[in-house]
Amino acid sequence: MNDTLLIITGFMTFLLFLVQRSERKARRLVLILSAAIFIAIHQVVLSRGDASVAWKGLVIAVVLNVIFWFLIGRYNPPGSSDDIQVLGMDD
Repeated sequence: MNDTLLIITGFMTFLLFLVQRSERKARRLVLILSAAIFIAIHQVVLSRGDASVAWKGLVIAVVLNVIFWFLIGRYNPPGSSDDIQVLGMDD
């Protein structure tokens, strides 16, 4: 396996995972930041002449995130920050 493909897949998987597991209120901001980082990564890969590596990495990242969602994320949705209870508070 190509080292570039492994690194690109890792970054894209992490970005998609952040969007998938972010809180519903912050999901739009996370999506915009992840898209900006994705575009930067894609431009770096294109400048190296490895366009197919970027697309392969994206496809592998999407497949890995769908598998994670199917096995874990569907049954354990991300919580809300409103549900956090701090121990020791008298409120």
